[in-house]
Amino acid sequence: MTSLAAVSAPMVNLSDIQSALARVRKSIYVSPCTRSETFSELTGNSIYLKLENRQRTGAYKERGALNKLLSLTAEERSQAQGVIAASAGNHAQAVAYHASNLGIRAKIVMPLATPLIKVSATRGYGGDVVLHGANYDEAYEEALRLSAQDHLTFVHAFNDDVVIAGQGTLGLELLEQHPDLEAVVVPIGGGGLIGGMGCALKETNPRIQVIGVQPARLPSVKVALAEGKPVTLPSAVTIADGIAVRRAGERTLPLIQKYVDDVVTVEEEEIANAVLLLLEREKMLAEGAGAAALAALVNRRSSLISEKSGKKVIVVVSGGNIDVTLLARIIERGLVKDGRLVRLRVHLPDYPGALHKVTGILAQHRANIVETSYDRAYHNVNLGDTAIDITMETRGPDHIAELISALGANGYTHERIL
Repeated sequence: MTSLAAVSAPMVNLSDIQSALARVRKSIYVSPCTRSETFSELTGNSIYLKLENRQRTGAYKERGALNKLLSLTAEERSQAQGVIAASAGNHAQAVAYHASNLGIRAKIVMPLATPLIKVSATRGYGGDVVLHGANYDEAYEEALRLSAQDHLTFVHAFNDDVVIAGQGTLGLELLEQHPDLEAVVVPIGGGGLIGGMGCALKETNPRIQVIGVQPARLPSVKVALAEGKPVTLPSAVTIADGIAVRRAGERTLPLIQKYVDDVVTVEEEEIANAVLLLLEREKMLAEGAGAAALAALVNRRSSLISEKSGKKVIVVVSGGNIDVTLLARIIERGLVKDGRLVRLRVHLPDYPGALHKVTGILAQHRANIVETSYDRAYHNVNLGDTAIDITMETRGPDHIAELISALGANGYTHERIL
């Protein structure tokens, strides 16, 4: 638990972030920040994508982790001690990778339910993985216990000034790449990235607008801003698992209060659609958290970035580590949100040829059927009738409306269920 003295300590400042950049620069990839013609045309602004998914371990977390590791004393870095972290993903890999490169022993506590691919990646980067607990909170408590027991330096994912300063180097890097930028859209978990970036950007140019994005299911920072203090939210599942943080950091919240202009939320379907848009339009793989900022932009969540204002806006694609099974589900949800996949439940008489007539109507309107499922016993089906769920690939919302209208015109009872 953070002490009162730690909470009241001075905030991270621009000098801290500049020192961090000098410290990590030679070991951190300067990720591209390229203009997106697709999203520029879509929004009427000049949109640039900062591709932190191109980092060696697939996310921006390397910046903070490396700055912390390079700031350790010789005793803390010794093999007799080492570091420990709790994480189910990007932070784990970042700590393991850079600790291994520096010859520092790193123990990573991960929840038991962590996908095997993330566990394997963390071990592959040199981390000593300990699987413990049903969720992150239990893994975190175990990491604190082991830290005290084995004299290991704890590397927090965000609630640490040295880590925050490291994340803030992303802001200084943006200023080097695009000194004329006007707004930045950043995903928020615990607030380390946006806190550090906000300080770097605003202390250099106060006119730059900083906008944060959280999943609607876990708006920990938005709630903390409303309450004036960190609040622990109930557990929730989101496809933006990289920013699924239940409580804002005590060290990050004051930075957000001072430097961030707006914090908005996005829904699951919007995040999924943003992942799909990046795949299709930019040929780029982003995890849910990595696509959250783009989701807020294309869905016009912040009034600070009005449509067709011509602003130069940078969207941070914070990471690209995603399980292929989750990616398949995200793509499906993205297609539904985009109106290119729909499932209709149609009631029809249960006799030979009835299905042929329905599929003929759908074929006439150029829908591609990908799956069907019959049900005679449920869904309020009349005796002698059946209900069939038909999943179809479509061209968009207008095409779906056309199909629904055609079924209604031919006397079919129907409802949309996906």
